[in-house]
Amino acid sequence: MRGTAYQRNADGDSATFSSRLGDLTGEERAELAQLRKRDQEVRTHESAHIAAGGGLVRGGPTFDFQTGPDGRDYAAGGHVRIDSSPGSTPEETIAKARRIRQAALAPAEPSSQDLAVAAKASGMEAAARAALSRTSRQGRLRQLDARPTADRTTPDRAPSPAHADGVRLDVFG
Repeated sequence: MRGTAYQRNADGDSATFSSRLGDLTGEERAELAQLRKRDQEVRTHESAHIAAGGGLVRGGPTFDFQTGPDGRDYAAGGHVRIDSSPGSTPEETIAKARRIRQAALAPAEPSSQDLAVAAKASGMEAAARAALSRTSRQGRLRQLDARPTADRTTPDRAPSPAHADGVRLDVFG
């Protein structure tokens, strides 16, 4: 790659941009085409994360740049910061984990990092569902404990008849 010093005009363009394009070799022009294509892919990819992430996105995209043979910088990689902290309740955490997973998988071609974030969000959702299930189960047990004793022994079906020795075995469904 050619490294030339240049000045930027008010539009951010190089003052010598057009004259340098004429100086590029065929190989440099091919490299420039690849850099432009990659720049567009990266920007589209990060925009998809932002669009799907909504309020979970913290700031704008961050890009890693590569300077092309024309002296301009092209996005070669990037990332978007997304709030992945748990919600204040299991229900909020479940909803948040789904949005995180949706944001991670939003680009047409998710990266390996995107897939890892989606997997982490799935784990976060599973943990929140387990906590919700435990909380729900504990609530039902508390309700059962609060019922009068006679209510707790009411069978779902009729008890089996007494055995000859006077011991009775009640079977509940």
